[in-house]
Amino acid sequence: MLLCSFNGNKYISRQIDSIINQTEKNWTIFISDDGSTDNTLDILREYQEQLGQERLVIINGPGKGFARNFISLLERVGNEFDYFAFCDQDDEWMPEKLAIAIKKLSEIDRGSPAVYCGRTSLVDEKGNHLGESPLFEKKPSFKNALIQSIAGGNTMVLNQTAKKVVDKTPRDVEIISHDWWVYIIVTAVGGYIYYDPEPVIKYRQHTDNIVGSNLGWLARLKRISGLLDGHFKGWIDLNLYALNKSDIVITPENMKILNSFDCARKSGLFKRLYTFNKLKMYRQTYLGTLGLYVAILLKKL
Repeated sequence: MLLCSFNGNKYISRQIDSIINQTEKNWTIFISDDGSTDNTLDILREYQEQLGQERLVIINGPGKGFARNFISLLERVGNEFDYFAFCDQDDEWMPEKLAIAIKKLSEIDRGSPAVYCGRTSLVDEKGNHLGESPLFEKKPSFKNALIQSIAGGNTMVLNQTAKKVVDKTPRDVEIISHDWWVYIIVTAVGGYIYYDPEPVIKYRQHTDNIVGSNLGWLARLKRISGLLDGHFKGWIDLNLYALNKSDIVITPENMKILNSFDCARKSGLFKRLYTFNKLKMYRQTYLGTLGLYVAILLKKL
């Protein structure tokens, strides 16, 4: 388990307790603390005394934000484990989460990069159920990954081959979101993404959330507005820059998609519309895809 912490004293005990209560007991927790100024480290050391230093390892984070902290931690833990699970400091895992993810990943050839991810059960600060994150039913793909992140990092479990792919992320590039980046880089090399429609974690919604709620029409409209205000275009610029600098072997088919996508973004209106229509790129919902084509029309992609 790869847990990144920063001033997480309010909920981190619940998260660690939920890991301890997993039905799968063969695990080690690596925690990268990014300079907490509350008593988070005191809490972590208490758990370290309980579990032992070999089962709970605490290291200092790079201090460059949550996304880089996760990518850095993934690289630093080495390759002696079969599976690697990202873990947020304020959520709670359902008891079977790890076992379910491992079972799904074990069905895939170990030489193929594979990632388990899925929906989340949304809860408030007190743990009361609010609903589920959107159900995405379209097949995960590189075409989708270039323009959308489909699952939170807190749901992701990587096999060792996928981990080695993500380890090739350049250290000198900005990563917007580690979950989106994992989706992009693993699908780029032809890896497999399993999206579980059944939630296995409780994703806590509160005022300190970095990402925030995915629940309801207001959240959907907010995501669409993000397509149109220029921020999304900037994020894609950063993702493409990181992808082009990564020492990975992109499949020939995906390289054609990438080149056409990059070229279309810089083209005039008619060529832009023609190329995107030919590529058949999509987001996971009809509203999202509609917003995508409006962004294409306005050159906001």
